[in-house]
Amino acid sequence: MKRLTLPAIVMAALAAMALPAVADANTEAYVQKNASEVLASLNDPSLDAEARTAKFNAYMDKFTDMEAVANFAIGKYARRFTTQELADYQRVFREYALAVYENELDAYRGEAVLVKDSVDRSEKDSIVNTVIKRDDGKDMDVRWRVLTRDGEYQVVDVALNLDGNLIWLGIEQRAQFLALLDRTNGSASALIAKIEGMKQTLLTKKRS
Repeated sequence: MKRLTLPAIVMAALAAMALPAVADANTEAYVQKNASEVLASLNDPSLDAEARTAKFNAYMDKFTDMEAVANFAIGKYARRFTTQELADYQRVFREYALAVYENELDAYRGEAVLVKDSVDRSEKDSIVNTVIKRDDGKDMDVRWRVLTRDGEYQVVDVALNLDGNLIWLGIEQRAQFLALLDRTNGSASALIAKIEGMKQTLLTKKRS
């Protein structure tokens, strides 16, 4: 994943997310349990690389609303794509997003996920701040945005601390994708090709 300086839109979003509020113990418990299972899926000694990826992806699909993240990342264009274009875009975005998460979290296999605190942005919208602990002291901060829908929890964005920058995947990709779509008159095929290239770069890095 390309390392980028956080744009103004991301800084503004993070500032809004930093507003103090009462922590939601139930949301924190949900993230603690599921994030631990996601991380554990990367450290199952009984699985080969392909099976481990499949298990990790299954956990992330259950834990994270990939469709919501994908649609957020293209804003108004989610309503302008044809049904087939939107389905094709959501598919390749999911594949790319899962590759990003696995690539970044793979270095923390077997380590513990600890919830530090949480921020309630509204009654049904929370940010849970966690840290993945490492024996070498190189801990990783991960934030999870969780929405409550009909009593069910769902992660709708994840922020990873990459080279000192806290990157929200949905927000970061939104800035890039909207710029590309604006330049190409809303071309779904151009966007899908771009994301496919980004995914292949990650997969090549993983294989190497």
